[in-house]
Amino acid sequence: MHVYITKSAKFLPNEPVGNDEMESRLGMVDGRPSRARRIVLKRNGIRQRYYALDKNGNVTHTNVEMAARAIRNLLDDQFGVDDIDLLACGTASPEQVMPSHGVMVHGELGGERNIEVVSFAGSCCSGVDALKYAAMAVEIDPSMKAVASASERLSAWMRASYFQKESEQLALLEQQPMLAFRKEFLRWMLSDGAYALLLQGAPRPDALSLRVDWIDITSFANTKETCMYCGGEKDEEGRLRGWSMFPGEEWLTQSLFMLKQDTRMLEEYIVPLGVTYLLQLTEKYNFTPGDVDWFLPHLSSLFFKDKILEESARRGCFIPEEKWFYNLPTVGNIASASAFAMLEELMNTNRLQRGQRLLMMIPESARFSYCYCMLTVC
Repeated sequence: MHVYITKSAKFLPNEPVGNDEMESRLGMVDGRPSRARRIVLKRNGIRQRYYALDKNGNVTHTNVEMAARAIRNLLDDQFGVDDIDLLACGTASPEQVMPSHGVMVHGELGGERNIEVVSFAGSCCSGVDALKYAAMAVEIDPSMKAVASASERLSAWMRASYFQKESEQLALLEQQPMLAFRKEFLRWMLSDGAYALLLQGAPRPDALSLRVDWIDITSFANTKETCMYCGGEKDEEGRLRGWSMFPGEEWLTQSLFMLKQDTRMLEEYIVPLGVTYLLQLTEKYNFTPGDVDWFLPHLSSLFFKDKILEESARRGCFIPEEKWFYNLPTVGNIASASAFAMLEELMNTNRLQRGQRLLMMIPESARFSYCYCMLTVC
């Protein structure tokens, strides 16, 4: 029994924000321009992105609202909100601890039916976690219409006000510039948006669909310590201590809820581990890079593009750049929604042909998880 992605949709908030406009939206820490911004932007290759913020930095949409609007953009005369049987939602930026992000999206959608809802939280793989759950559900019951969504409002963590307390107490930008860079790095990398996919047990008769051949996900957390984190702090031995282990007065002074990344670990491990996993999958599913017509890599930064090309060539699993498709420069790094963003754009640009095979790659640096997904155009 096969499962098909039959439709895709998106919601990107407001107008695109260029590199020179970012700081006016997010604000300046201590009223001074960032010294890290231009360095990070030069390396990541992002030219524009979207924020759920107006020009004065005020919130215009919640994560839940954006996810619901992307899902509504799937709907038409043949498929309404009450035709959804399963809703699977992934995000790295839920706006509450409880209830789950998924049921909040369901509540925002409304409708007359009670349905199955699941939520996946984590980092970049949470969107494809939702996709895999939806695909498995449709495989069990081919009559089911399942929607997988991935959405982020990461600008909530990037505004200057969340950096101000630390700046006041520690003056990091002057006294410890490298530590300040580590904590500012992701501020110029991440952005907002929402995407949704419809999965069914048969392809669309009136348009191209994508057959889900396999979705494979793995974690290297058994051998690697935490690289990207929020809601805690690493101790001297590299162990992550969660927010509940700290007294409340330290939640701000220690910047426990600031998104942080160990850029040294990121550069050392993210590409080699991804290539290691790809080599394992070529044996497991008996395919070669030459069988792939389109390669859709989730790139947090274009800095990693040449490193992937070099490492994959060195280890014998090279996919030439002319087969790559990514939209990082124009939509930004939307974390869990980035894989869906590539799929949505490729499905709606008339570039696909029946029989072509698409290989998606989604790395997650939080503690080094990876997903690869093979799709066939039908």
